[in-house]
Amino acid sequence: EPPTQLAARSTRPAMSMSGRSGLFGRCAPHEPEVIERIGLSVANDEEQIRTLIERWAVAVHSGDMAGVLEDHSDDIVMFDVPPPYEGVRGIDTYRQTWPPFFEWQARGASFEIESLQVTAGAEVAYAYALLRCGTQRELADNPENRLRLTLGLRREQGRWVVAHEHHSFPSPD
Repeated sequence: EPPTQLAARSTRPAMSMSGRSGLFGRCAPHEPEVIERIGLSVANDEEQIRTLIERWAVAVHSGDMAGVLEDHSDDIVMFDVPPPYEGVRGIDTYRQTWPPFFEWQARGASFEIESLQVTAGAEVAYAYALLRCGTQRELADNPENRLRLTLGLRREQGRWVVAHEHHSFPSPD
């Protein structure tokens, strides 16, 4: 459901500074301007995150390391298709995973977002996507195969950063 509908149906009261009860502090959740403002804020956050992810994908495809790292937290955790299977932790280790991928991709591989869904809260968000990722031959041999991407984001000092990244392909079995 859209966040505005969820907010309007919440039954958890909170006391405001003015003594009025309501989920949003100073205003009761049934006040239309509050609901509209919250809905616009969520939509704006989701659009910011969508733009961040699309910009990241362009950086990945072009081999732009600074662009790949730009919106990631220092304590990023990534689970990737190739080893290590326990994942990588920290921005320095994350950085080290990219050069082999850039080399592979420079030989003509694709890295294109086909679908992207974003859900944002006040401080955390998640996104998931399907991407065409492979060489022309790999995609010709298995045209339905898609890379699955899941991202966990958090707000740090007023901006969204990726704190968790997971890449996977479905099992061919």
